[in-house]
Amino acid sequence: MRELTVSAVIENIQAVTEFVDGELENLGCPLKAQMQIDIAIDELFGNIAHYAYQPETGKATVRVEVTEEPLAVIITFIDNGIPYDPLANMDPDTTLSADERQIGGLGIYMVKKSMDEISYEYQKGQNILKIKKHIS
Repeated sequence: MRELTVSAVIENIQAVTEFVDGELENLGCPLKAQMQIDIAIDELFGNIAHYAYQPETGKATVRVEVTEEPLAVIITFIDNGIPYDPLANMDPDTTLSADERQIGGLGIYMVKKSMDEISYEYQKGQNILKIKKHIS
């Protein structure tokens, strides 16, 4: 398990992505899975940066774990910001046109559809969001 703790600001999305991608490359992760994970990082870390501590800034930790059989990566996002479960919202109605849809929710919906598992819990003053993607 490896982890990175950085300020929860938009400018650190690239550092978080590079950190996770380095771990994925060590696993021989297929490019498609890596791209899906990178999109998830952009969405999830971006949400932490935008909303967790507003108007202040706080820290966020990104943890990367690997499981065997089946080979998978678990990425955990941890922050001490405002309690918020992004999984509690209803999925957007993708059958509606963009003009008819309510604003928000599409990013987390894409993450839910592209990852094999996603979970959220609020524990000991921390938001803990985990995504899991099978590599093999």
